[in-house]
Amino acid sequence: MNIEAVIFDFGGVFTTSPVQNFAAFERKHGLPERFIGAVIKTNLHDNAWARFERAEIDIETFDAAFAEESRAAGFEIRGKMLVGLLSLTFQQPMIDALARVKMAGFKTGCITNNLPKLDSKGMLAASESRDAVEAIHGNFDHVIESAKAGIRKPEPRIYEMMCEALGVQPRSCVFLDDLGVNLKPAKAMGMTTIKVPFEDVRPAVKELYRILDFS
Repeated sequence: MNIEAVIFDFGGVFTTSPVQNFAAFERKHGLPERFIGAVIKTNLHDNAWARFERAEIDIETFDAAFAEESRAAGFEIRGKMLVGLLSLTFQQPMIDALARVKMAGFKTGCITNNLPKLDSKGMLAASESRDAVEAIHGNFDHVIESAKAGIRKPEPRIYEMMCEALGVQPRSCVFLDDLGVNLKPAKAMGMTTIKVPFEDVRPAVKELYRILDFS
């Protein structure tokens, strides 16, 4: 396997996953498990969450639209409340892995679905250093943010854009993400994919090292 590039998601890979915060909210309010995820996946490419990640709507429109969609599913959650759940902490083993991958000479990229005026720094918990985001981004050759590009995972074009920017073919890339729905298009294109567990990123790091033939 001739791997030339490693492409990472950001939230849920270098940080804890928003899905964990969604699950805590669901438990607190007695909601079905993965209720929020089900709302987000319904009408996957055109719902309020998708349009907000592509910066097609502002926060006020998202607030009302997500409230309507979640209410239709059985429990109203305002969009602003959902955004407030995006309080993430760093996963140091993956940060260290990126640095090692970069040092070994592989091309590196980041494809992240984010929100208008709320980039990777804005999604961090108050306890986390915003400067650390700059350090992580310094190890990427190219970054694509959905809210700036107007396209989001799992739309196939966003993966093509990254390959074009890095000058590589999909079959020579490894792609890591915490969501299976985002891995499917990458795998279909020929990328080697790694699913990053929500609770512990270390198994994903171990798999990455195996693929890259690191000791």
